[in-house]
Amino acid sequence: MPEAGLPDFEIRSWFGLLVPAGTPAPIVARLNAETVKVLGRADVKSRLGAQGLDVVPGTAEQFAAYIKSEIARFSKVAKAAGIKAE
Repeated sequence: MPEAGLPDFEIRSWFGLLVPAGTPAPIVARLNAETVKVLGRADVKSRLGAQGLDVVPGTAEQFAAYIKSEIARFSKVAKAAGIKAE
């Protein structure tokens, strides 16, 4: 991005699990707990690390906040570039 005139801009790919809006909180909590448990396994960390991925498990609330921050960040980029949804 520095070549495009954005020296401090960083683009990261990320992956996460999403559920439909309105999914009951106990189900979200259980899915999250089981996912965090699997991501904490040494073999899973090793396999994902070998693919260049950093495992950053967290809560559903943390992930929702991250998604909102990414939307805000890329909305600014789209606005500055004059990009509009069709």
